[in-house]
Amino acid sequence: MTTATPRPAALPCALDTPSSALRTARPDEAAALSALSRPFVRSGALRERPVSLYAAHAADFLILEAPDGTLDGCVGLRAYPADAGEDGELAGVVYNFCVAAHRQGSGAGAGLLRAVLVAARARSLGALFTATTGGAGLFLRHGFTPTTAHRAPRTWAESLDPRRNARVLIRTW
Repeated sequence: MTTATPRPAALPCALDTPSSALRTARPDEAAALSALSRPFVRSGALRERPVSLYAAHAADFLILEAPDGTLDGCVGLRAYPADAGEDGELAGVVYNFCVAAHRQGSGAGAGLLRAVLVAARARSLGALFTATTGGAGLFLRHGFTPTTAHRAPRTWAESLDPRRNARVLIRTW
């Protein structure tokens, strides 16, 4: 007999590590989300975000929680309404995707990405966009392809810092 930690119905059981819990973040975890993201901000992989943003948008974040309650990974998913002249489909943006150093290479990132893809489909998002300064290998392995910021939701695309030279990727289904 196999037992598993109960998970909210909206989140898929996408991780292979039964000791980890995948769930939606809470506003009171804003400081922990910021702390998890800090090494990636310092390296230039992520943009700096204030703790208040993490608190205000906690519902955007899927988190990977270790048995001791610390956060081992997170990924944000925000829906955007279609821009004028588009086909009316909502689009989503995957952002602030990071995995703690001690969990990198364990499949945690792939599990988080699979979970966000399932969540995006459940929300009927017609396309997902992301921007990365890294190699993008994980995204490419999960069906993302290079695109231009012009295809992305306008408000998100306008927020991209051109000095970061990020690659914009899209995933459709």
